[in-house]
Amino acid sequence: MDALLTALADPARWRLVVLLAGRPRSVGVLAQLAEARQPQTTKHLQTLERAGVLTSRRTGQRRVYTLRSGPLRELAAELTRLADDADRVDGPHTTHTRYGAAVQTERGRAEESGWADGRSFGFHRSLAGRPELVWRHLTEPSLLARWWAPDDLRVSELVFEARPGGRIVQEYRDVEDADGCDPVAGRAEGVVDVAEPGERLAYRLSPLLPGGGLAFTAHVDLGLRATAAGTDLDARWRLSDSTVDSADFVAGIEIGFGQSLDKLADVVSSAQRAAEATHTEGKDAQS
Repeated sequence: MDALLTALADPARWRLVVLLAGRPRSVGVLAQLAEARQPQTTKHLQTLERAGVLTSRRTGQRRVYTLRSGPLRELAAELTRLADDADRVDGPHTTHTRYGAAVQTERGRAEESGWADGRSFGFHRSLAGRPELVWRHLTEPSLLARWWAPDDLRVSELVFEARPGGRIVQEYRDVEDADGCDPVAGRAEGVVDVAEPGERLAYRLSPLLPGGGLAFTAHVDLGLRATAAGTDLDARWRLSDSTVDSADFVAGIEIGFGQSLDKLADVVSSAQRAAEATHTEGKDAQS
């Protein structure tokens, strides 16, 4: 595929492919139609033949070239697959487009300090795990790090002291940035206000602007309620202290925290299944 792409990238060679799509043609005729010198045309044709897109045979004094459709169809199929991936509903490209539209909207609103104060965002998830299991994933740094970032980011530094007055530090990088070569994607600092195990967690969290100032303060309140199937989690964000430069951060709250909660649902479900399997194995061993 690489050789084919390299061969087709040259406009002169692409012109020859177009001419050969009509019918097989000799080197001399191709040179005339392409308005090129014959030695140069021969070299281009040989390159295309090595890439597998042409075949040739000698007929009398002439060498006639024929286009092979198979490699072009394979390339077309691969390009179609890539386009389908990019257009996948709710895929990364769709999410990025949604975020871009939200950024433009919020930037239009951010005309003065305090522009987003009082804004609130609500989230709800039904989780397949008991409240005590969910609580651990909300408060233990090793478990928090598994879900507390949007899909395209990873937690790179995390401090979470689950007690009133406890410190919070959250830093994240691109999910594919394994060695820290890319700039930090975001950093936030905060403090825990309420920590009632298995019931309620409330904290203040402030994303930092590139210069180190606070973008805004998010007052986050998480409520847990036991259900027959596990736990209902309700989260509420309320903003204060918003700055003009916070628009891009505000635009990402609904998408970003929503993705984080979806990951939380997945990791809690996996942990619950693992706990149930361990419990079953223990009972079998005793019987």
